[in-house]
Amino acid sequence: MKLYIEESYNELMTKVTWPTWPNLQQTTAVVLIGLGIFTLLVFIMDTISKFSLNAIYPE
Repeated sequence: MKLYIEESYNELMTKVTWPTWPNLQQTTAVVLIGLGIFTLLVFIMDTISKFSLNAIYPE
């Protein structure tokens, strides 16, 4: 177990490449924009289905 932890730590410190700060900011912005678009689409579909169901089954 100790060997596994040592090798894992060594791999983490020597073989893993971490993104640069500008790259991290750019990919975070892309994810947030995509999330916003997806949220907007779900909201639009929910609103359309609500109006459609209210038209079919009025209260």
